[in-house]
Amino acid sequence: MNNMNVPLIKPENLYLVTDIPGYTPNISRLICMMNYARQATLHSVNGLTVKELDHLYDAESNSIGALLLHIASVDFYYQKYTFEERDLTEEESQKWLAALDLGEKGQKEIKGNDLFYYTNLLSELRNRTYELFKEKDDEWLEKKVSYGKSEANNYHLWFHVFEDEINHRGQISWLRKRLKF
Repeated sequence: MNNMNVPLIKPENLYLVTDIPGYTPNISRLICMMNYARQATLHSVNGLTVKELDHLYDAESNSIGALLLHIASVDFYYQKYTFEERDLTEEESQKWLAALDLGEKGQKEIKGNDLFYYTNLLSELRNRTYELFKEKDDEWLEKKVSYGKSEANNYHLWFHVFEDEINHRGQISWLRKRLKF
């Protein structure tokens, strides 16, 4: 199920938060945690059909497919926000808005994709994140940025990326247990 190019981490080392060659120590540890979260997400959706990925539990819920696309969209957004230090362009917003916001727009627009579509997109975006991390160092992680009405650092922003994934993986697990076809 893993089509992700995890930076030099063997499967037996998935549970180690440690240094990764080619990355600074804190970026290595961040990547280790991101890897574990992603592996758990991929495991939680293994084998799902298009019908299962598109299923809406009720009028207020998001589909599993929409949640997977949301996870990918958060990776994309934070690539732009932290590495490129910019907001999304109008074109990027058009492409990603339904996935970023979810809700009614996501319910209408995100459907009909198979599991490979979602896992491939997750992999492509995460691999791009890994490449971008190679260009940064621990000092960059500590860099403070404006974040709404507050201040944050890049370390927190990338922690938020996988923390958000973990939250949505919980929703995915809850939804999967209730699939009844």
